[in-house]
Amino acid sequence: MTFDIGVNGRNRLVSVERVAAGRYRVVVDGRPHDVDAARVGSFGLSLLLDGDSGVSREVQVAPAGGPGEMLVRIDGRTVTVLVNGHRTVRAAADGGTLARGKQAVVAPMPGRVVRVLVAAGDVVTVRQAVVVVEAMKMENELRSPKAGRVKEVAVAAGASVEAGRVLVVIE
Repeated sequence: MTFDIGVNGRNRLVSVERVAAGRYRVVVDGRPHDVDAARVGSFGLSLLLDGDSGVSREVQVAPAGGPGEMLVRIDGRTVTVLVNGHRTVRAAADGGTLARGKQAVVAPMPGRVVRVLVAAGDVVTVRQAVVVVEAMKMENELRSPKAGRVKEVAVAAGASVEAGRVLVVIE
C-alpha cells in the first residue's frame, strides 16, 4: 500500500509491504527500511528499524479530530500526521464542507482534560482548537475536523478520559 503522509507541513510518499508476520518493507521518499513491528497496548507499536543494526522505537498512534488525521507520539514528541494528506488538505481548503454530518473529537489516548475551549452552540472553523488533553506529561490541542456548530461538550476541565472517548461533537 502507498500513502501520501503530511508531517509538519511536509508531504512524504510512504510505501508499506508486508514480507512476513510482523515484518514490513517500508519505503519513505525512496529510502527503503526493514521494520519489525509489534502492537503494544491499544495505540502503541514497538518498531525495530533496519533489523539488528537498527534502532528500536516505542510509537503511539491514535486517531485525532479529522478524517485521516492521526496523533503520533515518538521519542517524547507528539506530531499530527495526515494520511493521504492531499485529500485532507483539499477538504480543509473548502472550509470543512466535505466533512458531512456530525463529527466527534475523541481522546487520542488516556489523559486528563486541561481546558475546554468551546461550549455547546458555539460556531467553530475547521481545525479550530476545541479541547486540550494532557497525556504523558504533554498537552495535546485537539481541533475541530470541520466548520460547524458545537452540538455537545461531553467533558469538563479536570476530567480523566480514556482513549477513544468522545469529547466534543460538531454538527
